[in-house]
Amino acid sequence: MKGQTPVTDSQAFPAVRFLDNVREAGLAVSTLGLSPESLWLAWADWVLHLAGAPGKRTELALQLAQALSTLAAAGYSEALAGAGVGTQMPDPRFAAAAWQHQPYRHWAQTFLMWQEWWRHATHDVPGTEPHHEAVVSFVARQCLDLLAPSNQLGSNPEVLEATLQQSGVNLWRGGLHFLQDLQHKVGKLPPEGSEAYGVGRQVACTPGKVVMRNPLVELIQYSPTTPSVYAEPVLLVSAWIMKFYILDLSPHNSLVRWLLAQGHTVFCMSWRNVTAEDRDLAFDDYRSRGLMAAIDAIGQILPDRRIHALGYCLGGTLLAIAAAAMARTADERLASVTLLAAQTDFTEPGELQLFIDHAQVHMLDSMMWKRGYLTPEQMSGAFQLLQSNDLIWSRMVHQYMLGERAPLSDLMAWNADTTRMPQRMHSEYLHHLFLNNELAAGRLLVKGQPVALQNIRVPIFVVGTERDHVAPWRSVYKIHYLTDTEISFALTSGGHNVGIVNPPDHHQQHYRLAVKEACDTCLSADEWRAAAPLHAGSWWPAWQHWLVLHSSAERVPPPAMGAKGKRLLGDAPGRYVLQH
Repeated sequence: MKGQTPVTDSQAFPAVRFLDNVREAGLAVSTLGLSPESLWLAWADWVLHLAGAPGKRTELALQLAQALSTLAAAGYSEALAGAGVGTQMPDPRFAAAAWQHQPYRHWAQTFLMWQEWWRHATHDVPGTEPHHEAVVSFVARQCLDLLAPSNQLGSNPEVLEATLQQSGVNLWRGGLHFLQDLQHKVGKLPPEGSEAYGVGRQVACTPGKVVMRNPLVELIQYSPTTPSVYAEPVLLVSAWIMKFYILDLSPHNSLVRWLLAQGHTVFCMSWRNVTAEDRDLAFDDYRSRGLMAAIDAIGQILPDRRIHALGYCLGGTLLAIAAAAMARTADERLASVTLLAAQTDFTEPGELQLFIDHAQVHMLDSMMWKRGYLTPEQMSGAFQLLQSNDLIWSRMVHQYMLGERAPLSDLMAWNADTTRMPQRMHSEYLHHLFLNNELAAGRLLVKGQPVALQNIRVPIFVVGTERDHVAPWRSVYKIHYLTDTEISFALTSGGHNVGIVNPPDHHQQHYRLAVKEACDTCLSADEWRAAAPLHAGSWWPAWQHWLVLHSSAERVPPPAMGAKGKRLLGDAPGRYVLQH
């Protein structure tokens, strides 16, 4: 009609927008959850810019010619000198002595040459978006690893030698292992050997009571083991991406049990494993109905006691948000904040960023729209691809070709005890934090108000791990740039899990530790690493000493279990951790 403003709102016809989700969810079935648009955009960006870069192409041609010449010269020299005299190759896949013999050494050297050449080919292409370069490089690496001589029966000398010595029995055992794993996967059964790590029996077996339960979380209060305790309790905020008991594994490596032995009152949050009915749970629900509900419950048990709060991984990100929101409203119930392998700035989240762009998030949103949650298989598949050599190919060679089945550890059993992520929460997490980095930018809203990490005034202890592929330590370190309070930063050996589950009897571990006062000059991550002193052993005692420094000097009798007048809700580890 004349003079009428045309409808331009992209959501003007919401009834038909579900078709986009239907299409993406259907497509995901055949693409294993990877967005083909994201892959094609990355490939097109790289190949078009490479085609328009004669200098880069010439450089690659010269590098290839030089590499082939070097490879031929090395092969000739080794042929004259005799077998088994070459230097050991740097790749651990080819470290065994059998790889020193020809033709296996030549095959391995050729593979490593092509791997290095493709690394050059997929990086530093003028004009290519860095994210697209990373995606193309990642895909190229996966394709190369598929063809690696170490992963082929006929070109792996270790497998051939074992097959000859055992008359093929290793392959028979490997076939049985494959069928067992397939049966467990199809039947959605726990992995072979997990029966040795029963929750509440061999793992998550520290005595305690469930003192609070709501539809989202249980709060566990653990039984004291010392005649007196520090006045301030410790609250452990686990990540709901996995079960809480990584912090309470076997008795010898349980952080919970160790803290109790040092004289701390310990509480731990155990999240409910959500279902499709929980699809509308928001990220802020985990703050308000989870973390804040736990803090309120502790306040009823220990009135007027400030809390040492520790958050691990996603639980640490949640804790940082909650602490900033509490600081804005002058809520002083926290005595300190500890963040373990937790990111607050998501501009450089490591290789996990390969799976996080607008096209990929749209596909994830559609998959969750269909189911109501993100499946554990989708999360574990992405993490396995990030460490494919260790978690896929090496496992395939040892279990299916060599017929060797390593016994399951408590950490491996925990890693297989997966959880689900509700649709709305995970979508908000990806959009607000990963894509838009709203926490670091001061744009993340809690109760309609932006939260700023600069408002936190309590001391913060942060732990990064050297080989973390989920929360790279340089990304974790960025909290230095976002806060104006005392920060103690520890960089420990190990990865995202092993670096945290690090009891004091692990003598081969090490860590670096340095304190930045609020008024100190802020160093870059690499400057900090060069300056921070190196210590042998576990970071646990150093952190516990820090807790003591920020606790009341006088110790008190252990508190009663649960709030006065409220009944206890069962024994630890509670009900929610047993949900599948």
